[in-house]
Amino acid sequence: MIGCDEPRRLGVPDREARLRFGTERREGGGRPGRRVLMVDGEPAFELSNWCGTCPLLFRRLVTGNKKLSLEVLRERLTGTPAEPGDGGVIDAFGALLPEGEYLPVLLRVEPRLVIPGQEGDYFSGEQVDTWGIDQFWGLPEYPHTPYYRTFETAVDASAHLYEFVVPMVPPTWNERERVEEYVELMRRGAVPTAVAVSTLDVCEPANAFGDDQSQHWGLTHFLLDGHHKLEAAATAGRPVRVLSLLALGEGLAGAEECARLPALRAQPRSARTAGA
Repeated sequence: MIGCDEPRRLGVPDREARLRFGTERREGGGRPGRRVLMVDGEPAFELSNWCGTCPLLFRRLVTGNKKLSLEVLRERLTGTPAEPGDGGVIDAFGALLPEGEYLPVLLRVEPRLVIPGQEGDYFSGEQVDTWGIDQFWGLPEYPHTPYYRTFETAVDASAHLYEFVVPMVPPTWNERERVEEYVELMRRGAVPTAVAVSTLDVCEPANAFGDDQSQHWGLTHFLLDGHHKLEAAATAGRPVRVLSLLALGEGLAGAEECARLPALRAQPRSARTAGA
């Protein structure tokens, strides 16, 4: 972690926000429907269930097909902001978000691109170790998108923090020429900045289907800007900065858990040891 600012009020009324969080209605009432991240009024991602005992989830939906990059800030974000609030970037991206409290955190990450079901996949790895496979489908959860793994560390002996960067659209949609431009810049020492809106979900199984009964803290960064930069960094094996706007109150975590996040993110990286 490079720096952390104080929580601040950002955003616009829900009806004006291009990105917002919500819960779908179920026909006939009853329990709440899917918890979703919406872009321009359409559900883009299904998120972890409100119950808190279901597995951590970010699942791209068929209407998740838009990015929210601000081209006017492209040159500024190619450089290196000195602090989380540098250059008015927060206010510019805050205007895309629903009104609420956000914690700005500036991170330095070395992303690793993960394909679901392949090596390094959280959903078919650590999540299965804790929850087991889905009892109905007989399969691990499937996010319907490639994503980046960037960090993990112990919260305590029975809890672990996992960090993900999730592109709004898959890397195969990126422009090859722009990716190569960033690869070359990074190989010359540049560390550009991406911007994300983030959630913290704390999930713990109610039933013991896996071998490692532990609490999973999922810090998920949904990219607002930086799709080409993240792919370039993963390709070149180089670092990139992520300006995270953590949406306080939108994840499955309380105020005390969110307050612990900067200190946890400053810890050394460490993998989970089952039963540790």
